[in-house]
Amino acid sequence: MRRLVGLGLLAMGAGAARWLTSRTAQPGRDRSGRNRWMMVTINCAPERLSSRADLPEPIARLGDAVDIKIARAPGDRGTELGARLREAPPSGMSGIASRITGDDPRRTVAKALRHSKSLIETGEVMRPDWPPSTHPTPTGKLLELAGRRGGRL
Repeated sequence: MRRLVGLGLLAMGAGAARWLTSRTAQPGRDRSGRNRWMMVTINCAPERLSSRADLPEPIARLGDAVDIKIARAPGDRGTELGARLREAPPSGMSGIASRITGDDPRRTVAKALRHSKSLIETGEVMRPDWPPSTHPTPTGKLLELAGRRGGRL
């Protein structure tokens, strides 16, 4: 019975990988959403981040690999700090592999934005408790991958 369940899960995984690959490889598909702006709203005056030299270390470390956008947040609610990759992220099988292994450049940009927001607002990067209270499992990896993509598979 275990062997049958294992083969079924393997077949489902192969089918899902094939579907994801075919979905990103369609010739008429609009690819503009793959390299979109990632934004965070920071509780500070826009003048505090007036130039690239004023940016915190996590986002400044990315250097010329990203475009930076600084704007006043709507409703006078602080500053919007945005970043996007200058080069399109990998797609197809290499894109899937980079997301699974955690080497996705979009995750690096999102993480740098979160850390920059934390540094500006609190003066330190807030980290979760360590060690975690759960143990990694194959199902957990799949759920983490689905969560990274905003719930879209």
